[in-house]
Amino acid sequence: MNNVFETTIAGRKLIGEFGKLGMLSNCALKISYGDTVILVNANVSESPRAGIDFFPLSIEYQERLYSVGKIPGGFIKREGKPSDKAILNARAIDRPLRPLFPKGFRNDVQIVCTVVSVEHDNLPNILAMNGASLALCLSSIPFTTPVGTVSVGLVNGEFVINPNSKQREESDLDLTVCATKDRVMMIEAGGKEVPEDVMYDAIIFGFEECKKIAQFQEEVMKKYGKTKIEVEMYTADKQIEKEVKDFAFEMIKDAMYITEKAAKNEAMDKVKEKISEEFAEKYPDNISDINEVVYKTQKEIVRNMILNEKRRPDGRKFSEIRNLSAEVGVLPRTHGSGVFTRGLTQVMTVTTLGSINEGQTIDGIGEETSKRYMHHYNFPSYSVGETRPLRGPNRREIGHGSLAEKALEPLIPSEENFPYAIRLVSEVLSSNGSTSQASVCGSTLALLDAGVPIIRPAAGIAMGLVTSEDLQQEEILTDIQGLEDFFGDMDFKVAGTEKGITAIQVDTKISGLSNSCIKTAINDAKKARLEILKVMNECISEPKKEVSKYAPKVFTVTINPEKIKDVIGPGGKTINKIIDETGVKIDIKDDGSVFVTAENYECGNKALEMINGYAKEVKVGEIYLGRVTKISNFGAFVAILPGKEGLVHISKLDVKRVNKVEDIVSVGDEILVKVTDIDSMGRINLSRKDAIKESEEESNTDNK
Repeated sequence: MNNVFETTIAGRKLIGEFGKLGMLSNCALKISYGDTVILVNANVSESPRAGIDFFPLSIEYQERLYSVGKIPGGFIKREGKPSDKAILNARAIDRPLRPLFPKGFRNDVQIVCTVVSVEHDNLPNILAMNGASLALCLSSIPFTTPVGTVSVGLVNGEFVINPNSKQREESDLDLTVCATKDRVMMIEAGGKEVPEDVMYDAIIFGFEECKKIAQFQEEVMKKYGKTKIEVEMYTADKQIEKEVKDFAFEMIKDAMYITEKAAKNEAMDKVKEKISEEFAEKYPDNISDINEVVYKTQKEIVRNMILNEKRRPDGRKFSEIRNLSAEVGVLPRTHGSGVFTRGLTQVMTVTTLGSINEGQTIDGIGEETSKRYMHHYNFPSYSVGETRPLRGPNRREIGHGSLAEKALEPLIPSEENFPYAIRLVSEVLSSNGSTSQASVCGSTLALLDAGVPIIRPAAGIAMGLVTSEDLQQEEILTDIQGLEDFFGDMDFKVAGTEKGITAIQVDTKISGLSNSCIKTAINDAKKARLEILKVMNECISEPKKEVSKYAPKVFTVTINPEKIKDVIGPGGKTINKIIDETGVKIDIKDDGSVFVTAENYECGNKALEMINGYAKEVKVGEIYLGRVTKISNFGAFVAILPGKEGLVHISKLDVKRVNKVEDIVSVGDEILVKVTDIDSMGRINLSRKDAIKESEEESNTDNK
């Protein structure tokens, strides 16, 4: 049976269709917005996965290059592993949906969003988020709280829902809001130093539109949705829960009230040993139940401490930041480095500068094809004192790197003002909460140390939240540490400058955030950010005047685009000659911009001189200092510019009669010549006689 439904968002139709494609999926939804089309398939396992203590939700976002009429580049002509952008989109779909599943649900759920057609005016990631929610609502999976998602732009001071490609180019804000009809579930934003009040208004503006979409999904679910399956929800055995709590509650409480992290962890390890000694033999098959009770007890104690006793696990005030320190120039041979420390969270970022052509080429379905600024984030196991195999970057590392990149991107100087490719790598040395925002701070330090003229320094902070069960009581925490993130309800990351916000990322573990919570978190984050920036400015307040002596030197020149072929030469002969003689790298753009990357100023200037020579146009009437390259019985050939050679006829060699060319010049001589003519075939005629006469006339004029 084929079912079709539609609504209008921002003046464009969103159309859903299911029952026609993918007949064996629990729900196979084809959803379109304009010419952007995504297939969303949602499925669930028949029974819970045994032996796990988490909800196994898997979100896959698959980009098909045929969706934009591309054939994959490279040797293997098919899509490979997901792009970073696809991974980020999958994370964005996961974050608002996961908290809305029933507690104790342990069945595997997989949602696959396959992008099959893309119109750049209508973003596929926004459509996929709405499609994933709709597919879950229509399926038999026990998910009953739909979420709507929109993009919000800020164009000429006006908010725009789901801005098109041109509007996104002009927008000062790139905001994604995801919400139920009651509360905001997720916020993702990048902005050009957007003021706090404007950012808050933009979020609420998007929230109002999300409510309508969520309401529409709810109506579709009531009309077309399958009956929800009854599944077994995991709960710890009540008898075990009572016995463990009676035995260990006070011991756990004493451990959790220790303010120093290492001592707290050591105390909890001892408590767990005692619990194991007490119950391992009695309940050998219920280890997961015992661990669940311990976790819930820790969570209960920490949350009660914050909500009712008004104190934090480490003794700080709710608005207090941990101890801060900043340092630059920590690595002698890198182009720039900085270390930022906040409590037990510590990140070292390293800046590397390269030639423009060392930027990243992007082979994806988006509008972006390349970028010259890149940020990568590494989270090794030693940062939390653990041992695990070192693999490639995981989804979390890609997400945190992207967030830090987004926070700094509006502050990176233009290619014209700083003609380098820039790569930042943040190494997490120690982690106890919000390493992504410490990366923003460490990266700012490293950029300034490298001499990158960023618009302004940026910093970031993470805000936390603890709420009561009925959501009526809430406490917002500044600079959350790992424990508060683990047992809390929100991770609200805000990065920016003293002028405004450049990035936001919000995750929640509850059924959404109140408007007042969002507003308070944004404003409190600004106070903390200014405090952090003050410490960073005391370390380094402006970019170094020159790049490192170990960094490449970049020179730029603009030539007539019509002369690009002369600089390159037939088969690249000319440009390769310049590179061979100077050892530089050369990048030439279609608009005539030329970037020369050299190890030192001498090689760079020599290459520029050669490029200018090949690009310079020979003009009739101008005088050049040329070099004799060849002699014949009828004249001398003279090179006046690189790749530009002309003939001085014997009759034009001197003011007096010349019998033999060798009487006047020899190969290798430098002589002044005047261009008298360029014929239809491009041959240049020169005159030494005219150049001498003109020089004598000028000399006589000066003597008078």
